[in-house]
Amino acid sequence: MTSDSSPQRLARRFPDDFLFGVATASYQIEGAAQADGRKPSIWDAFSHMPGRVKGGDTGDVACDHYNRLEADLDLMAELGAEAYRFSIAWPRILPDGTGAINEKGFDFYDRLLDGLKARGIKAFATLYHWDLPLALMGRGGWTDRDTAEAFANYAGIATRRLGDRLDTIVTFNEPWCSVYLGHLMGVHAPGERSMEAAMAALHVTNLAHGLGVQAIRAERADILVGIVLNAMSVMAGSDSDADRKAAERANDFHNGAFFGPLFAGAYPHSVLEGCPDLASRIKDGDLETIHQPLDFWGLNYYTPMRVCDDATSPFPHVAGAPPVKPEKTDIGWEIEPEGLSHVVKDLYGRYTLPHFYITENGAADNTDVENGAVSDTMRLDYVSTHLSVAADLISENYPLKGYFAWSLMDNFEWAEGYSMRFGIVHIDYETQKRTIKQTGHWYASLIAAHAGA
Repeated sequence: MTSDSSPQRLARRFPDDFLFGVATASYQIEGAAQADGRKPSIWDAFSHMPGRVKGGDTGDVACDHYNRLEADLDLMAELGAEAYRFSIAWPRILPDGTGAINEKGFDFYDRLLDGLKARGIKAFATLYHWDLPLALMGRGGWTDRDTAEAFANYAGIATRRLGDRLDTIVTFNEPWCSVYLGHLMGVHAPGERSMEAAMAALHVTNLAHGLGVQAIRAERADILVGIVLNAMSVMAGSDSDADRKAAERANDFHNGAFFGPLFAGAYPHSVLEGCPDLASRIKDGDLETIHQPLDFWGLNYYTPMRVCDDATSPFPHVAGAPPVKPEKTDIGWEIEPEGLSHVVKDLYGRYTLPHFYITENGAADNTDVENGAVSDTMRLDYVSTHLSVAADLISENYPLKGYFAWSLMDNFEWAEGYSMRFGIVHIDYETQKRTIKQTGHWYASLIAAHAGA
């Protein structure tokens, strides 16, 4: 354990108004995939395709959160969570992506928001956490400009109906994943492997964000609006000039392709040059639409991206470099808390950014229940060291306002299915029994100490 593993000592390092929360996503926990008018998303289709998800797992049942909402709200209250970051399932409230509204879908989120309010827990909503209505995929999905308009329509409807009980609203979660993992690498839905498709999805997603912000603000100017980005902590594999230049290209491709248009109104020159198809997608006024002023942004951080020069690889001509630290989580990701500090300092050095939250941080630790308890010591060390870095950033005047543990509970971990456990609460998928892990108890102590400081 680190010297800051004492929750009481660590709590004193955060300002009084710092927010401690937990996070989840709709397809990963809700289940009830065909209940009350919900129609399929691209992840329903993708997970049911043989060979796409480990073990053939799907989100059909997941954590059955849809049917266990009250108990899960009580669980959040037991942990002392001050805020809950969740996502709204687009196909639950607009089953075809556009058109008829499904009131039964909205009823679920009404119960969720009323339950949070009754327990004094702030509501941080995400509009898109990867579950695009399948009907829209049939028309091209994120590669088709019309999807940006459909998203803006959805954003306006959701804000109109739920905005009176939301503290913040986020347009997209980790568009890097839905764009690159989904359209370039093929490991996430919809499973495409095409640079041309990825560049189309990149621009349409960025445009949808801008249109979505406008739609949200047209409905409720009082809600704080932002976006959540899993910015890569790009580190050169060596001090060589070639590797340093490779790291800069990787930064442009993985971070600048989103941060550039969102916060500076322009795509990086290297991306436009290396991906000429992108420039053909940009219409007059698009960049102005994308470049909306935001109230905050969210950072999801887990592990650094180490790169080296590789002229034989596709643009940006980089390859992965070996990890420096020997410690890894159970999913195989290098544990490097300083990567969190590195990416924050780099981004605030490059862009004019508003205040931010760490909207996801955590570790895959597959320790199981033994004698009624889960001693997930690796996860506890991971969380405490990263929170210590977060406190360091605040002491250096970086505008960090809160931390959300990923995740509230073990869940459907996308292409990994149920093989990886990120929760601070253990889920027995056979019985749906919830067991608070050692990290969960520690986090509850941290929150209590902070509240009482």
